[in-house]
Amino acid sequence: METTNEELRELSLLENIENDPDVNQSTLATQLGVAVGTVNWHLKRLIAKGYVKATRAERKKLRYIITPEGIALRARLAVDYVERSFTLYRRVRQRVREHITQIQKSGHNRVRIVGKGDVADICRLTCLELDIAVVSDKSVPVLQVDGFKVTLKMEADV
Repeated sequence: METTNEELRELSLLENIENDPDVNQSTLATQLGVAVGTVNWHLKRLIAKGYVKATRAERKKLRYIITPEGIALRARLAVDYVERSFTLYRRVRQRVREHITQIQKSGHNRVRIVGKGDVADICRLTCLELDIAVVSDKSVPVLQVDGFKVTLKMEADV
């Protein structure tokens, strides 16, 4: 079974090829932030599975064309990505709501968020929605963001 990273790379490859069929592997590697060999491996797999065709545009230049099967794959990968993203979003919001319930039960209406990124932003939005002020005061409970994990640290834990 393919990993999420492989599916995401293939989705990105298909989108980039669709936008520019004359794109080369070096440019694709730069756009995806991976090695040219990784792009080559994915392209060979996509070609072998019939999702992409490579035709010679010039002597050494290839042109990549997404087949109808490739368009269907891109659509499926895009839907899967959106579904996984929303599932993650809902899980993070639910976990933050549970932490906020604990914070409110302990008599607090303010919290500090430690961490950065999308998950920290979800924490901020959830706090805003539930009337919990996000402050930098070190004496308030902390929502600690570590990757996709959110933990609560009360004063005694800090």
